Formats: sequence, structure tokens, C-alpha cells
Amino acid sequence: MRLPLSWLESDRNDDAPYDRTLLVLIFSLMSLGLVMVASASMPISERMYGQPFHFLLRHLVYVVLSVAALFAIIRIPMERWQQANMMLLLVAIVLLVAVLIVGRKVNGSSRWLALGPITIQAAEPAKLFFFCYLAGYLVRRRDEVRENLKGFIKPLAVFFVIAVLLLFEPDLGTVVVMFMTTVGMLFLAGAKLWQFFSLALMGILAIGVLAVTSEYRLRRITSFMDPWADPFGSGYQLTQSLMAFGRGSWFGEGLGNSIQKLEYLPEAHTDFVIAVLAEELGFVGVALVLGLLLALVVKALLIGRQALHLDRTFEGYFAYGIAIWMAFQGAVNIGASSGLFPTKGLTLPLISYGGSSLLTLAVTVGILVRIEHEVRMELRQTKRVPNKAKPAKKADAVPAEES
Repeated sequence: MRLPLSWLESDRNDDAPYDRTLLVLIFSLMSLGLVMVASASMPISERMYGQPFHFLLRHLVYVVLSVAALFAIIRIPMERWQQANMMLLLVAIVLLVAVLIVGRKVNGSSRWLALGPITIQAAEPAKLFFFCYLAGYLVRRRDEVRENLKGFIKPLAVFFVIAVLLLFEPDLGTVVVMFMTTVGMLFLAGAKLWQFFSLALMGILAIGVLAVTSEYRLRRITSFMDPWADPFGSGYQLTQSLMAFGRGSWFGEGLGNSIQKLEYLPEAHTDFVIAVLAEELGFVGVALVLGLLLALVVKALLIGRQALHLDRTFEGYFAYGIAIWMAFQGAVNIGASSGLFPTKGLTLPLISYGGSSLLTLAVTVGILVRIEHEVRMELRQTKRVPNKAKPAKKADAVPAEES
């Protein structure tokens, strides 16, 4: 039975240069994020800077820059990304090495590069550049990935280098997201099932070992399993987040009426913005966010499928990678806030406060818009070609050399 997803599929008869549905989804998430960052950040902004709109204004600047970046990126042909994928991988590694040497340390983690008044979280562009490289690799070595173990292991060796650099920051959350996206892209490219399950098992075991051999990671796991055992210590953040979800009920307390954002809940406008949204807008608000994210992910998957159908393998695998990345990162963020997963420092895509994340994701969805645009243009051309070719086919008496 075919799912009713026609409203998410590209319409080759649409005269608009870019997909309206996709742009509506993107700007809806950004707008909702702007409203919730404004609401969640006012108390801490008032205490730290003496005025309630400091974080809102910074986020607004990032939103404007992100929209500008999105419209700049959609002007770049996908061929350029495919040609530059190896160079982008090198840039990703250089950024991750640089952040370990000259990075700014915050809360015990060295993840930020300071460029004057701007700080860049190196892991964010590194994710995008690595997935671009992986899409290019799957085009170059598609048969090798499907047929032998060597082609399957090569991109994993590159991922291992990046993962080690990320763990030195440390940033296990980004490693997990990149690992799951890499596994998904390899699986969709045709890797054998035994390779897929073996890699998944090895990844789970590696993450487990990393968790139990680190005191603060182990504390996060134990507090996740029973946050009420130490509600004012290791379980404090999660218990406060769960209180926000509980207070929200079905329709919430009303926009701006959150109690937990009054500095009871740490990181209310960044990693835990969904908890404030749940308290103020209730189950309905959370369902709206989940629906928008799900629609964006499904849209990306449909674009990837259409690209592969047209033999645009680079664009297809890249779109699939974007879909898996956004789906998993969104699920981990919401799951950590609601107690389904251990706490991880991952933003909610296009919603949470954070300049590096927002700019990178804006570039990412800009690439998705560009892929859809090129796919639609090709679909439109393939529809028109047979109509133009019919007169030529009737003129069988004309020699090919003369025509």
C-alpha cells in the first residue's frame, strides 16, 4: 500500500525555482526555534547581561546569517560539491586538529575555535564535510563497497581518525551521530547485511566501553537510568527537564509561562529547549516539532530516492545522509530531554540556540534544496524530450547524416 506522501514529493510541473514545501518546513522550524530561544533565554540573559534579549539578539543574527547562507548555497551546483569532497574532508580534519591545539575550552571540553567575536564549533562543519566525502566515496567505490570487505572498511578507517579527534575534545555525542549516519549510508549503498550488523554491534560495544571507562560518562548513564536517585546531583538536569514535560500536559502552561526556565533547568535555551517548549506548549507543541522534523526527514529521503532513480548517485547518497543525520540528532536531543537516552550535548536541528549548529544545518538544508532543484529540472527535461523527439521519429526517410 502506497503511503500518502504525494504532498512531500517533488512536482516537476511546479514553476517555482525551488520546492515550496521544503522551504516552508525549513523556515517553520527556524521560526519556532527563534520564538522558543527568546522565551527560554530571557531569565539567564537578564542575570548574566542585565537585559533579557542578549541571547535572542545573537540568535536572530545567526538566523539572518543562516538564511543568507542557505540562499547562497542553493546557487552552487552539486557538481562542485562532488568535485571538492576530498578537499572538504581535509578541511574537516584540519578543523578538528586545530581545535585541540588552539581551541577555547568551555566546561572541560575544547570544542570551539575563536575567530574574533565569532566562535566556531569545529565538529559541526566536520560532520557535513565528512558526509559529503562519504557520498563521493560511495559513488567512486560503489561496486567495491557491495562486493568486498576492503571497500567497506576504507571509509570506516577515515571515520575512525575523525572519531579519535572528536573523543579528544571530548565529544562522544557527535561521534555517535556520525557513526549511525555512516552505517546508514553504507547500508543504503548496498553493503551486505552481515557487514552492517557486525559494524553496528562493534559500534555499540565501543560506545559501551567508552561510557564505562569514563567517570563522567558513566555518571550520565547511571543518572539516566534512575535520575531520582540523586535529583540534586548527577540527575538534576534530567529531573528538572522531566518536571517541565510533566507540567506541560496536553496544551502547556502558555508561551512564556515556563517555571523551569527560571534557571532551574540548566541549558534551557540550548540542549534542553524542547523541555521548555513542552512546558509552555504541551504535548501539542512537541507533536508539532516532531511532525515538522519527520516531514523534513521524509522529504530528504524522497529527494534521495528520486536522485538515485535518475542515476544521480552522489546527490542521492548525500540526501540520504542528511536525512539520517537530522533524524538521529533530533531523536537523541528529544530523547535525552525526555529521559529516553542519556544526556548528550546535541542541539535540536534548526531550533536550539547555537550559531555553529544553526549555520551548518542551514548550509545542509540549502544543499538539500539544491539537490531537489536539480532533480526536478532533470525530471522536467525527461518529460519534455519525448514530445520534441516525436516529429524526428516520424521522418524515417531522412538519413541520420543529413539530420
